[in-house]
Amino acid sequence: MFPQRLDSTLAYDIAKAMMDGFNRHYQLFRTESARAKHRFETADWHGQQRAQRERIEFYDLRVRECSNRLEREFRAGEQSMDVWQQVKLHYIGLLVNHHQPELAESFFNSVTTKILHRSYFQNDFIFVRPAVSTEYIENGEPEARPTYRAYYPTRDSMHAVLVRMVNDFDLRLPFSNLERDAALVQAAMAGRLGDAKLRANFQIQVLTGLFFRNKGCYIVGKLINGFNEFAFALPVLHNRAGKLVIDAALFGEDDLLMLFSFARAYFMVDMEIPSAYVQYLRSMMPRKPRNEIYNALGLAKQGKTLFYRDFLHHLRHSTDRFRSAPGIKGMVMLVFDLPSFPYVFKVIKDYYPPQKDTTREQIQGKYLLVKQHDRVGRMADTLEYSEVAFPRERFDDELIAEIEKFAPSQLEISDRDGDGRVEVIIKHVYIERRMIPLNIYLQEAFDAGGADPAAQGPVAVRAREQIERGVIEYGNAIKDLVAANIFPGDMLWKNFGITRHGKVVFYDYDEIEYVTDCNFRRVPTPRNEEEEMSGEVWYSVGPKDVFPETFGPFLLGNPAVRDIFMKHHADLLDVAFWQSHKERIQQGHVYDVFPYEQDKRFRAAAAAEPAQPPI
Repeated sequence: MFPQRLDSTLAYDIAKAMMDGFNRHYQLFRTESARAKHRFETADWHGQQRAQRERIEFYDLRVRECSNRLEREFRAGEQSMDVWQQVKLHYIGLLVNHHQPELAESFFNSVTTKILHRSYFQNDFIFVRPAVSTEYIENGEPEARPTYRAYYPTRDSMHAVLVRMVNDFDLRLPFSNLERDAALVQAAMAGRLGDAKLRANFQIQVLTGLFFRNKGCYIVGKLINGFNEFAFALPVLHNRAGKLVIDAALFGEDDLLMLFSFARAYFMVDMEIPSAYVQYLRSMMPRKPRNEIYNALGLAKQGKTLFYRDFLHHLRHSTDRFRSAPGIKGMVMLVFDLPSFPYVFKVIKDYYPPQKDTTREQIQGKYLLVKQHDRVGRMADTLEYSEVAFPRERFDDELIAEIEKFAPSQLEISDRDGDGRVEVIIKHVYIERRMIPLNIYLQEAFDAGGADPAAQGPVAVRAREQIERGVIEYGNAIKDLVAANIFPGDMLWKNFGITRHGKVVFYDYDEIEYVTDCNFRRVPTPRNEEEEMSGEVWYSVGPKDVFPETFGPFLLGNPAVRDIFMKHHADLLDVAFWQSHKERIQQGHVYDVFPYEQDKRFRAAAAAEPAQPPI
């Protein structure tokens, strides 16, 4: 019995060290998130961006710290599997009454998989399925802040209650005119409620943590009246006088989905019980997967854990096969999908055409840049995985042949777990939300007669509207990217996609650059007839040189597209547009890019003391 007791003690010590590692991680994560309030109050926009970028790195740093400690103090990699099974059981015991058990389980998985061989990545040694429920977790401390507050106004007291609700957040910067803003919010809420009688349960609920991102702060909650619930968010911004204004009242699932979009940077929110926030937000956005809500809250590792569980569940309940994704093939990335699953899988090829002067490491660096950058609703978030195993029988032979041809270093086909199941193992893969490629979206409209101004009938009219919407949104997407200091590099239509909300999002990152790193130039005037008639570039071009006036021939070959583009976005072909925004960013200016349409802004508040208008 003595050796067994020693093993149990060792297993407990390892489990306790892992829990200490997680608690340190979440305390640092939460502290940084809480500091966002002070940065917002002091208009420290560069500090906010820096903190958002650095917080993403916290998780991997803490996992590395913890695994190093386990090896140093316990020689964890040399311990028997009996010890590791006991480690997991002790860890489960430590999760009782824990306020972030699901995050702690994921942390356990991350540390364990750095130490154990892949053949032990199963439920006996890691949390393939959650072991502890996240339902009804409460902070029992007397002074603890609840997940949300409830207010019970009447129609007569609504204005006063709204003022109190905002003041309860204790923002240490005065509002320009909170009475006016509360009246605007009250009118917007009254419009949603209509003439409905206020029921006995009528209340306004708001999450007690403010949601900070970029230059904005958001109050998030819902109106409840009888059986009806109205999700809402109130954006709070600085105006030009340095005071606060409530800029809009966003209502309903669609507005909230845009605010919490996968194409936007992660929020900073101080949360004691993150699962309670996710459950509350899911009640407001039932169509949004839980993994994307965790991502939006900055808990990307938990998002990855849930995504992979959802993916495995989908595989068990579907029979279709992975295939090469529809659309024009990329020169750098090999893309495949499962038709029944709304995501695409992207693998970096082993070699590229001569015009693509890049490396695997540089491409991975671009994807990391996007992960850490403000995506302003225009760059898709990516989930990055290593050593992902797929059932071989779910792959088309043509797709396997394509991977073997273009990315052989990333492919392994074997029964390496020794259980008789042949698997396709992809060594490194990015996973993104599937969108309709913009070139296909426009081609469908062309095929329906949208490019023919003489075509009549509802189909042709809708097709023309589709072309106009796509081209305008394309230009808006590029301008939003410029506001975020991003030059897309390859601006072809095929590198942009349409989301289910009709937003154009960029998703090809191998040529992106910071706007401030680019040298925007005019094409020099030919010095003689020979240069003017030359079919080749006769002037010198540096590696970061960009000539905006040359975009047109590549993008605007279709007359219908050209007319719309030149009407709304001709400035994108003018070098002065790019140079002026580069100069402003270099001077330290941070642009406003709103996650809602301009017509949703409160004109009374904006007109009186307007915030900096968007680019």
